[in-house]
Amino acid sequence: MEFFKEIITYQFLANATIACLLSGIACGIIGTYIVCRRLVFLSGGITHASFGGIGMAYYLGINPIGGALVFAILAALGIETVSSRGRIREDSAIGMLWSLGMAIGIIFIYMTPGYAPNLMSFLFGNILTVTHADLFALAGLDMILLLLFTLIYRPILYVAFDREFARSQNIPTRLISYLMIVLTAVAIVLSIRVVGIVLLISLLTIPAVIANTMSRSFSRMLVLASAVAAVGTFLGLYVSYKTDIPSGASTIFVLTVTLIVVKLLPLYGKRRKA
Repeated sequence: MEFFKEIITYQFLANATIACLLSGIACGIIGTYIVCRRLVFLSGGITHASFGGIGMAYYLGINPIGGALVFAILAALGIETVSSRGRIREDSAIGMLWSLGMAIGIIFIYMTPGYAPNLMSFLFGNILTVTHADLFALAGLDMILLLLFTLIYRPILYVAFDREFARSQNIPTRLISYLMIVLTAVAIVLSIRVVGIVLLISLLTIPAVIANTMSRSFSRMLVLASAVAAVGTFLGLYVSYKTDIPSGASTIFVLTVTLIVVKLLPLYGKRRKA
């Protein structure tokens, strides 16, 4: 009960709690799409490439999240364009941008005059640093995602599972692919403070994998993945509060344990019946 009292008392803890819910919804929806379309490696590439934008933003003296957002969107569009035209294999393009983004970030951080900034909150997350601006941005992203999936649910479903079939139905697959990859980049950057660049790929994939274990329906996966991500992130915050460990690490630990339990429960049930 003490934890819940402090949520009401301290604004930074209230912001962190709201961020758990908002980022959970965004990562659950986006994570379901990228898992079904098998773009997990792509999301990891975008996540790490965004570090280049953070380094450049520090060097220029502007908002690091803004720099990461621009860099992530450009990286996502670049990967999608290059891979769709067949000039470079998608995994090769992702690998190059993954390492290039990290390298650019490190170079610009060390070129910044004075002491190098502490980037632990960007690499491993610090949900207690979430601001009101971050919450408004996450809420806006959630509204866009919910509206988009409500209006064009079936085209997104077809693109996620079978692009060739989607083309045969005259669905603008390229437009939807570009739109979803941009929204993926935005969701990644806005969730950096929650779990950090290094661990963010797990927040996108583990809830979707848990949801996929519990249901084969795409629509149910969207709901379940969002709920799992939101609850898992909140439990991670609670564990962090109780144990004084980084919230990003505790969130991924909670989600991983949940995945193991969900995977083992059916096996346990079969053994009892046997």
